[in-house]
Amino acid sequence: MDDRNLRHSVLMLVGILALGTCGYYLFERMSFFEALYMTIITVSTVGFSEIKPLTPVGRALTIVIIVLGISVGAYTIGMLVRMLIEGEFRKIFGRKKMERQIVDLRNHYIVCGFGRIGHIICDELHADNIDFVVIEQDLAALEQIEAKKYLSLGMDATSEEALIKAGIMKARGLVTAVRSDANNLFITLTAKSLRPDIFVLSRASEEKNESKLLKAGATRVVSPYLIGGRRMAQVLKRPTVVDFIDIATIDSHLGLIMEEARVGANSGLIGKNLIDSNLRKDYGVIIVAIKKTSGDMIFNPIPSERLETGDVIVVIGKKDDMKRMRDIL
Repeated sequence: MDDRNLRHSVLMLVGILALGTCGYYLFERMSFFEALYMTIITVSTVGFSEIKPLTPVGRALTIVIIVLGISVGAYTIGMLVRMLIEGEFRKIFGRKKMERQIVDLRNHYIVCGFGRIGHIICDELHADNIDFVVIEQDLAALEQIEAKKYLSLGMDATSEEALIKAGIMKARGLVTAVRSDANNLFITLTAKSLRPDIFVLSRASEEKNESKLLKAGATRVVSPYLIGGRRMAQVLKRPTVVDFIDIATIDSHLGLIMEEARVGANSGLIGKNLIDSNLRKDYGVIIVAIKKTSGDMIFNPIPSERLETGDVIVVIGKKDDMKRMRDIL
């Protein structure tokens, strides 16, 4: 509404300028430039002397221009000031509200960097309703984050202050997705110095830097270019396998997803084997693998394999069935 009113007031000012210019040009026999100049100094109430003596018609026109110019000008200026003040207040209060929301977060993720990789990560987390905070200092990227209404901090992700403000002491994990491997390394070191136990997923632009990031404390390191190249090669060699993996890992029109679920300490399935658990019978899921607490991965587990506290099972099934299965796990 304010934008529309502002456009209308600007159009009225332009109309007053046109009215005065035409009036002085026609009735006072001024040149076009003289008529425009006379109109501007009249509307602005600068008070310069008349270019030439005015006739009664010219003086009447001047009175009309002054009254209209002051009224519309004051209205326009007032609207601009109000929009400026309200915009600044909105930014200030919006930032304060966002900071309070970040303080209240628990078990969330911190995403450092909102480039192409960080953007995709945030969209995926948002799609699954997983809480996260973005740390980014690029103004253009911050505008994109604000447009998506993601929680964010306009700070340098390599600083301890930024990580603490993002709630690293209460976070589930941290993702370093900035372009520079050196900055990813520094963020990892900073995060691990604040929270040695935090899960850190780091991006590596160059394969040779993966070992350095792991030594710095990164839990997992991903090289997007390496993964992308391998995936393209697999599409050429094994297109059907790739199609199956896409169906299983990305929410598709079939409604199938590959998911993981941890066996909780209070689960009724502890000590039961896969047959007695009835997971396949009751929820229609296919158990692909079981990751034991020791770190061992059992692929295509046999029916007699027993479930223990802390085991992570990897299954393929429908999204709704996954939600029901999680409740008993």
